[in-house]
Amino acid sequence: MKKLTKFLALALTVTMSMTALVGCGGGNEQPAAEAGDATAEVTKVGFIYIGSQNDGGYSQAQHNGTKAVQEYFGDKVETIIAENVAEEKQTVKTTAINMIDQGASIVVGTSFGFMDALEELATEYPEVTFLHFSGYKMNETNFGNYFGAMEEPRYLSGMIAGMMTETNKLGYVAAFPYTEVHIGIDAFALGAQSVNPDVEVKVVYVNSWNDPANEKAAAESLLAQDCDIITQHGDSAGPQLAAEAAGKLAVGYNLDNSKVAPGSFLTAPVWHHDKYLIPTIEKIIAGEYVPESYYGTMQDGYLGLAPMTELVPQDVQDKVNEVAAKMEAGEFPVFVGPIYDTEGNELVAEGETLDRAAIWTVMQNLVKGVSAVN
Repeated sequence: MKKLTKFLALALTVTMSMTALVGCGGGNEQPAAEAGDATAEVTKVGFIYIGSQNDGGYSQAQHNGTKAVQEYFGDKVETIIAENVAEEKQTVKTTAINMIDQGASIVVGTSFGFMDALEELATEYPEVTFLHFSGYKMNETNFGNYFGAMEEPRYLSGMIAGMMTETNKLGYVAAFPYTEVHIGIDAFALGAQSVNPDVEVKVVYVNSWNDPANEKAAAESLLAQDCDIITQHGDSAGPQLAAEAAGKLAVGYNLDNSKVAPGSFLTAPVWHHDKYLIPTIEKIIAGEYVPESYYGTMQDGYLGLAPMTELVPQDVQDKVNEVAAKMEAGEFPVFVGPIYDTEGNELVAEGETLDRAAIWTVMQNLVKGVSAVN
């Protein structure tokens, strides 16, 4: 085990060194700063991905945020990127330390399983700022987290599916039976039920964030159960490809995959990570950053719905756009009672609206009309 650990650490060092050489800061070689020229100082930012930057899903959406940072700051910021980093504490720490050794003063971890490693590093490297996507830990000096109300575009995508289904059976390929995932399932189901009370949502868990083969297989199993529209909470475009092959429809996730599965793709709830990263990095560079637990919304532009394709009828688009406009104005909360669980028990009383804290407590449960298979 010790030999394997040393080998992995060495491999990561070589990989990170190569990454630094192939370029950051928009792909342009950075000129050396002249002595005494403070304006030429470059801030180095490390980004750690669980997948590859062109995975067609989660990590590619993260990388789109990185590219936006590169474009916005130009030669003032240089980025260091590590792909396919496992959610194992020592691996994450070794990756981040290699970035710090290359001069990174900001490290961004983009997967939930990176949280504990970044928490420890924040103590060990107080001069470095650590930002973590999807976690809940932070400190008061150099460690913050960020996430978003993905339930908003999930609800909108559910509306589309609810209006377009012909079988009243919708399939949902889900990563894990975690609260984050259940919030998305519930929002999708409630959106569908708001326009079609007869709809049901069938869920299959693949117990992985990034397993393209199993994600596709899970979608195929749902299609075999008469689900005619597939959606997902996973990293790949596998479910969309399965739907296209079966002549059915799909709602993606993370980014616009209309060119990947043009025969099935309707839209996707998407992230705009630049809306958080750019102003936050500006604050860090200016010495004005105070750690926070950021929760972006459609109102501030952090989340959205990918453009609906021509497969979505105009009347459906009009109805969805009407609700989307209310969300963007901060006037349409998703979780408003009455809401019931799968057994018919009241989760949210009539007239009650859940805030962020309540959502992450109450919506651990699945709502009425959803059935799940582990």
